[in-house]
Amino acid sequence: MVWGSGIAADRAGFRGTAVRAGPVWARRGPDCRVSPDLGGRVLGAGAETPPLASSRPLPLGGSPKTRPSACAAPARGIPGDSDWVPVLQMTGSNEFKLNQPPEDGISSVKFSPNTSQFLLVSSWDTSVRLYDVPANSMRLKYQHTGAVLDCAFYDPTHAWSGGLDHQLKMHDLNTDQENLVGTHDAPIRCVEYCPEVNVMVTGSWDQTVKLWDPRTPCNAGTFSQPEKVYTLSVSGDRLIVGTAGRRVLVWDLRNMGYVQQRRESSLKYQTRCIRAFPNKQGYVLSSIEGRVAVEYLDPSPEVQKKKYAFKCHRLKENNIEQIYPVNAISFHNIHNTFATGGSDGFVNIWDPFNKKRLCQFHRYPTSIASLAFSNDGTTLAIASSYMYEMDDTEHPEDGIFIRQVTDAETKPKVCTFQLSCEGA
Repeated sequence: MVWGSGIAADRAGFRGTAVRAGPVWARRGPDCRVSPDLGGRVLGAGAETPPLASSRPLPLGGSPKTRPSACAAPARGIPGDSDWVPVLQMTGSNEFKLNQPPEDGISSVKFSPNTSQFLLVSSWDTSVRLYDVPANSMRLKYQHTGAVLDCAFYDPTHAWSGGLDHQLKMHDLNTDQENLVGTHDAPIRCVEYCPEVNVMVTGSWDQTVKLWDPRTPCNAGTFSQPEKVYTLSVSGDRLIVGTAGRRVLVWDLRNMGYVQQRRESSLKYQTRCIRAFPNKQGYVLSSIEGRVAVEYLDPSPEVQKKKYAFKCHRLKENNIEQIYPVNAISFHNIHNTFATGGSDGFVNIWDPFNKKRLCQFHRYPTSIASLAFSNDGTTLAIASSYMYEMDDTEHPEDGIFIRQVTDAETKPKVCTFQLSCEGA
């Protein structure tokens, strides 16, 4: 069975309860629509999801080859993906779990821009929490009236957040005072800060991107997108937006009067996450079908020849391949390597230049919903949070793991394992 990527939630508290929506299963994820016909539940966009396969997953090499055998929930106790033997298998001896985790699904984790001490976490329990990481304590919590889908630091003392209540909030972390900055006409899916232009950026299912002046704060412009915004990332003064319909748009934040580039994802299925390279040369895009694409912004044919895609976050058991969504991407700011997290419960670190996997961490209790490297690259926050891939069933507790990472795990190097890449 192939799983959808929507969200199911009841109107009262937006707590996940999966429902079947036409040809696909709806579940909690980054892309969904509110349906008043179903009591305010939020359903997945079926047109973006692979068609239902047989209830029995296809064997490897089976037909049709283009259809994933399953996007299953995190299996418990299944051996690692035999196709992707890592150079290093990392244990959890240098990590710990944060106390007082959110009470429902974790949607986003973000480190403070200048230190690894503070971590901002948004959740489906309607809260945004600030953690003191070395002290392993929650320093502050504030609420929305609905599930919070994303959050970001503007500076070390101000947090911004948005979600299903359509509201964009700014919270002073020193005084514990908040300001309702503005709203969208539909849930706010993405919140990012662009330091080069000093602007906050939000993306919504109302098919718009809005810019906000954080000094006032106030709206600085509203810009239509072709479809619902699922993900976005800032690259210097450029903004990369991923929408429904597998569309990717590149904007110049200094001149939003026109779209610099309009692209179609090189991956066949729905876009899950986009993150820009720290060196500003390109971006990495992941999909619900266990694939990642490495793309470059320079449109010249010479540069475009460098782009590629590869399979990942897939497990084999009894000669049957299970395919998992790649939910999260985070770049190491110094080495330009990146981590991916999938619904298989694994975190991998990749060297995009040498097309190699550097390492794989131990398996986490459930889906990896969000990842964040600290600015100095020494720490990785890992949100292990069930995303309702298999309906509202018993699942491990959501948690946030803090891992100290080393150059051995994150720095490009010559090694024996190389990705099997596809022309993107």
